[in-house]
Amino acid sequence: MKTATRKGKVCKVLLWLLAAGVVCYAALIGLVCYWEASVPAPSGYDGIIVLGAQVLPTGEPSVQLEWRLDKAEECYRLNPCPVVVCGAQGDNEPEPEGDVMRRVLLERGLPAEDVISDPNSLNTRQNIENGWAILSALGCQQPLIVTSDYHLPRALAIAADAGVEAQGAGSLCRDGFGFWFKNHSREALAWVKYWLIKYLGLPL
Repeated sequence: MKTATRKGKVCKVLLWLLAAGVVCYAALIGLVCYWEASVPAPSGYDGIIVLGAQVLPTGEPSVQLEWRLDKAEECYRLNPCPVVVCGAQGDNEPEPEGDVMRRVLLERGLPAEDVISDPNSLNTRQNIENGWAILSALGCQQPLIVTSDYHLPRALAIAADAGVEAQGAGSLCRDGFGFWFKNHSREALAWVKYWLIKYLGLPL
């Protein structure tokens, strides 16, 4: 009986811990949504950094990357300025993301002299640092970071950590609740990783 009682207590504790974890995770997803909605509309930018995303094996942008390019084109049309498209070549990608993004934007009519590829950056931090190095060399002072809406607040935090004072513009998730939930729930975990690296110095 005592063993059964102990097992029952352990199960209750585990259930409470599981419930607490679910509540905290849901709250973090809600926080991601709040931060996303709190990013102010950009104005007065003089250079654009577009963060990379997956390129399909066919050489075409993934839907996420296509949406980022839509937003980048929109921002460029509103305020023509240099655009740096960032991203190295990942597994199963036939060419660097930056090169694909540049090709797509040129096909949409953006002038070649205004679109610059950074084919070397492997993550968000490198996207921002490499993109800003290119823009600042061109004399730009007010960069705009373009990425997916859910990713934008963390991208701006990473930019601030790197000493880059940037504005942001996010492309909307437009493919139903399942797609929206998958990306926002992943982003919540990405924030946990970001905090562990920033505040605890963990080599993640």
